[in-house]
Amino acid sequence: MVLVLNGVLQDDCPMDTTSLFMQHPVYRDYAQQLLSIPTKSVGPVGLLYVGQREMAAAAPHDKNINIIGTDDATTCIIVVVRHSGSGAVALAHFDGTGVDEAVCTMVARVQELALGYPEGRIELQLIGGYRDPQSYGEEVFYSIMQSFHKHHLEIDLTQACVGELNTILRGDINCPIIYGVGVNIKTGEIFPATFPERGPDRELRDARNFMGAQTVLDIYDASLGLLRIGPFNYDPLRGADLWLAQTDEFLLQHLSTSPDVEPPHFTHHMRATIKFIQENQFPAITVFRDNRPRYYRRDETTGCWTLVRY
Repeated sequence: MVLVLNGVLQDDCPMDTTSLFMQHPVYRDYAQQLLSIPTKSVGPVGLLYVGQREMAAAAPHDKNINIIGTDDATTCIIVVVRHSGSGAVALAHFDGTGVDEAVCTMVARVQELALGYPEGRIELQLIGGYRDPQSYGEEVFYSIMQSFHKHHLEIDLTQACVGELNTILRGDINCPIIYGVGVNIKTGEIFPATFPERGPDRELRDARNFMGAQTVLDIYDASLGLLRIGPFNYDPLRGADLWLAQTDEFLLQHLSTSPDVEPPHFTHHMRATIKFIQENQFPAITVFRDNRPRYYRRDETTGCWTLVRY
């Protein structure tokens, strides 16, 4: 067994968050420390935003990035993997799809970026997955723990702000406390965060999920310093007009795993995504010409991502 909980090598993987906190109550203290940090609103300058079913990895010396982050996680879990010796860090936004392969990729990316640095440990932090009525968050938690449990390296779980520890009762409804986090790649600091701008290519990236992508997309090439989207394709969406004609409440109830606690912009984003799919029924033709990825480079003047023209 290679998962290390509270400094002790484990034989068995915790079945759920309740078992983890009962057996290792120190994680309550770690979660409280994170919850006590004020939420920051992070602008686009120096930001690498990671969406659902996406991941990215970078090293502290990367001149293109200051913050890697993600938000809008309700039943999803944000996973941060960090090498303590080099500070190399990977962040992913998991909803239960493609977790096994993505966990291996995250650890591999961090190891690659840590080459030549002092030896260190691989540290794992989990944030999100509030206690929802259908226990979707618990399913995502278990799939993540199982994937790290199977990995051949020793991996230290240093944060688990999930389940009941990331849940607050408002009225009679369980709600997430933290919806998003940022990681300062220079210092390793992790903090609750919101991201008003989630680009580039937000609708394109969300369309990939909406249409049922089965893998987690690695969106950053650290060796080139380029944000990379695609290429990918999906089948046309039947009845896009019907979806767009529905009320916000209908979209919320049918397109969310947690309709009672979604952020206010959820339905607006859903409509924008469906509209994009309607206008780009074959992205392999309309978006990824010649089967090329869309590459973005950090503009040195504005600090924001700009499309690389071929």
